[in-house]
Amino acid sequence: MSQQFDVLVIGGGPGGYVAAIRAAQLGFKTACVDEFKNAEGKASLGGTCLNVGCIPSKALLESSENWERIEHKFAAHGITVEGAKFDVSKMLERKQSIVNKLTTGVAFLLKKNKIASLFGHGKLLGREGEQWQVEVSLDGQTEVVSATHVIIATGSVPRQLPDLPFDNKVVLDNVGALSIPAVPGKLGVIGAGVIGLEMGSVWKRLGSDVTILEAAPGFLLAADEAVAKEAQKSFIRDLGLKISTSIKITSAKASADNVAVEWTDSEGKPQSETFDKLIVSIGRVPNTWNLAADSVGLKLDQRGFIEVDEDCRTALPNLWAVGDVVRGPMLAHKASEEGVAVAERIAGQKPHIDFNTVPWVIYTSPELAWVGKTEQQLKAEGVEYRKGQFPFSPNGRALGLGETTGFVKMLADAKTDRILGVHIVGPFASELITEAVVAMEFGASSEDIARIVHAHPSLSEAMHEAALGVDKRGLHS
Repeated sequence: MSQQFDVLVIGGGPGGYVAAIRAAQLGFKTACVDEFKNAEGKASLGGTCLNVGCIPSKALLESSENWERIEHKFAAHGITVEGAKFDVSKMLERKQSIVNKLTTGVAFLLKKNKIASLFGHGKLLGREGEQWQVEVSLDGQTEVVSATHVIIATGSVPRQLPDLPFDNKVVLDNVGALSIPAVPGKLGVIGAGVIGLEMGSVWKRLGSDVTILEAAPGFLLAADEAVAKEAQKSFIRDLGLKISTSIKITSAKASADNVAVEWTDSEGKPQSETFDKLIVSIGRVPNTWNLAADSVGLKLDQRGFIEVDEDCRTALPNLWAVGDVVRGPMLAHKASEEGVAVAERIAGQKPHIDFNTVPWVIYTSPELAWVGKTEQQLKAEGVEYRKGQFPFSPNGRALGLGETTGFVKMLADAKTDRILGVHIVGPFASELITEAVVAMEFGASSEDIARIVHAHPSLSEAMHEAALGVDKRGLHS
């Protein structure tokens, strides 16, 4: 007789394993199916985020930033370092040790919560009575298990360029970009999004000549225009990245040793370059491969996303989907909160997620983080607003850190003063944005932030001054 569960989650990433843990906490007999293998071919929970995405990229960013500090920043502190060198293999080992610690931790959490961890590919077979039948297959071995509720949390995969498949030797996706064994002389990056900018930054700091090519007519169009402009200026001026927008790739041919790329620039002029490595980061697509969606009647939209309602329910009974396979931003923290919410809905609770207060972060240097509406969105929607903006350049903590690039911008409704958006470019923006998220979740006004006592000296004082600036009463501007 097959194993039977109350809740079965397909996918062990941030959406899946968190959904499984919450379901188990609520008293459901729970299983998590995942097929991710590490470099050694062993099961490794945590999905793209922990294994080959968010976590390892931040580890390499920190290593590269430490090298940059030694090369360019320590002298200002009166620190001289002679004979400094770096070892890429050690950086990669450290990155992998962090990954191993966290993925092992996820496995421990599943065991602690008495969740069955099933290693293999999950495929929907249909329903028998009130039970979903799910096939779990690995290396020719199959097992069929049943569950009352199934949560699909299979994440996303990188989009490829036509006729240029990933080989992760010279044409790299996020996995290859995180495992380059030696600093490439010339590195090309197609796509100026999160992965492109973060990985381009890593290898540029370590000595690579990096060219970033972006098809969009501007830089980071999803971000506030002023924030994007400040970031682009810093990336070019301070880091030395070569960034071109409004380009069109006309040819990309890979050989055993390099990739020859031809494109037209923003003026329509032909350009070409041969890169030792090429990172392709042109977005991600939902991973709905071989779920047997068609055979069970699961509806996908034209882009391959699973169609769900606002509560992450599909049109099929007791079948749910969360994270990158459904509408909304492809963010690990969004997936996790959806997973928690679905588990609680199965238990009869009524949780709520406000997609307007989901924070976005790019972990470059300077960091970018934002929540809510951008200034250009408010203008397009005809919303009357006021804004306050304060730079990090006079902030005492930022000066002490030697990280003074950037600013905090706050946007508030002109009539009610309710905060509509906060946008940060600068040091530790990823940490600072949480104050804005909490404020917006509670419907706070800029006046509320302006009246809160912020520690001195701290980077958060820039948030305080931006709030004061909404009412044109900044104390240090």
